[in-house]
Amino acid sequence: MSPGGRPGLWLRREAGPTELRAPIAPAAARALIAAGIAVTVEDCPRRIFRTEEYAAAGCRIAGPGTWPDAPDDHYVIGLKEPEDDPLPLRHRHLFFGHAYNGQRGAGRLLRRFAAGGGSLLDLEHVTDAAGVRVAAFGHWAGYVGAALAVLRAGGLLDAPLRPMSLPALEAALRRPREPVATALVIGALGRGGRGACDALATAGVATTRWDVEETRDLDRHALLGHDLLVNAVSTAEPAPPFLTTADIADPGRRLRVISDVTCDFTSDRNLLPIYDRPTDWHRPVRRLRAEPVPLDLIAIENLPSLLPREASAAFSADLLPHLMTLGERTPVWLRCQEMFHAAGRPAAAVMEETDV
Repeated sequence: MSPGGRPGLWLRREAGPTELRAPIAPAAARALIAAGIAVTVEDCPRRIFRTEEYAAAGCRIAGPGTWPDAPDDHYVIGLKEPEDDPLPLRHRHLFFGHAYNGQRGAGRLLRRFAAGGGSLLDLEHVTDAAGVRVAAFGHWAGYVGAALAVLRAGGLLDAPLRPMSLPALEAALRRPREPVATALVIGALGRGGRGACDALATAGVATTRWDVEETRDLDRHALLGHDLLVNAVSTAEPAPPFLTTADIADPGRRLRVISDVTCDFTSDRNLLPIYDRPTDWHRPVRRLRAEPVPLDLIAIENLPSLLPREASAAFSADLLPHLMTLGERTPVWLRCQEMFHAAGRPAAAVMEETDV
C-alpha cells in the first residue's frame, strides 16, 4: 500500500522482443508519485524510456519479471499478456487482453485469472459512457499502418522494420517513390482512421475517407479501384466483411496494398477475412494475390511500437487521470470490472468442473 493508503502500481517488463512501448511514461510516474501512489518499475533495457528516467521520477526499480511477487494491493500494469510463469494470475492486472470478442486464446487467458483469483481491467475497454476509449494507441497505429502501405507501394519498404522517430518516418514519406495515386481509409473518423489520413496527407496521396455511412451499402467496385486500402475498423457485433477472397480475385482489381490496422484476424467479427495470420517486423508483407496485379498485405499487431516514444507519451498522458482513480468506484473502472466478470464467469465454471 502506498504511504497515503492508496493502492500502488507495478509496471512490468514486456516479454515481446519488439515491444518498446510503456503504458506509463516517466512524466506520468512522477505525477502519480506526487499524488501519493507508489510506482514500481521493472528494469527493461528494451523499453523506449530508460530505467534511469523512472528512478529520477521517484519510482522504485525492480528486477525484470518480478511482478508475481508484487504486494497484493498493487495493480500490475503492462501492454500485452504476461508470461506463462506463473500461469495463474492473482493480482489485479491492467493490459490489453483481447479476450471479450471471441479472439483466439481468450478462454485460456480468462482461465488464468480464474485459477489465480485475480482480475483484469482490460485497457482495450477503458471507455467513457458512450463506449469511446479514454486512452488508446489508435492514432499512431493508423499513422504507421498507412505509412507502411505507402512505402510498400512506392518500393521503399525495407525489412526488417525498426523503431524510428516521427521526423524520420515523415522524411521517408516525402522521399521520391513510385507513384501512389489513391488510397481509401475505412473508419476515417476514428482515432486510427484520422492517424492514417494524417500519414497519407504527409505522403501527398489523394485519400478517400469512408466511415459508417459509406459502409452501410459497401461499394466494393469503388474499394477495389484504389491503390491502397487502410482498414481502421473493428466491430463488437458481426457484420458483413469489407472484402472476401472472392473479391480480391476480381479481374478488374486495381488495389495492390492492404494495411489492416485493426488486425482482428482471430475474431469471428473480423471484417477482412482474407488472411489467417499476421505479418511482423521481420516479414512485414505477405503476397495475397499475383493477378491481375500483385496484392500485398500488411497486418502487424503492434504497429505503434514502431513509433514507441510518441505512442507511449500520448497513451500515458490520456490514461494518467484514470490511473489516479484506481481503486475508486468510478464509472470507467466499474465498466471494466463488469466486463471482466461477465466474460470470466464461464471460465470460472470450467475451472470448477475441472476441479471436480
